[in-house]
Amino acid sequence: MAKESMKAREVKRAKMVAKYADKRAALKAEGDYVGLQKLPRNASPVRMHNRCKLTGRPKGYMRQFGLSRIQFREMASAGLIPGVKKASW
Repeated sequence: MAKESMKAREVKRAKMVAKYADKRAALKAEGDYVGLQKLPRNASPVRMHNRCKLTGRPKGYMRQFGLSRIQFREMASAGLIPGVKKASW
């Protein structure tokens, strides 16, 4: 489980990216790189990091499901993810 502070930091970054998205797009279209540099660092979407929706784990993230590999395996084994079943050979 990730620390609550790390999860909160990612949520804060996501809000800031959404807040400044239009302004960033306008500045980029104008080619005003000095204006872009004056925006807060966390307003850049590159600084966001994908995290598991359940545990907040940053590594082993599966983008298609929004889960870490560990949670994905547990949920798939329990039959909680529709359309996913364990392969056997």
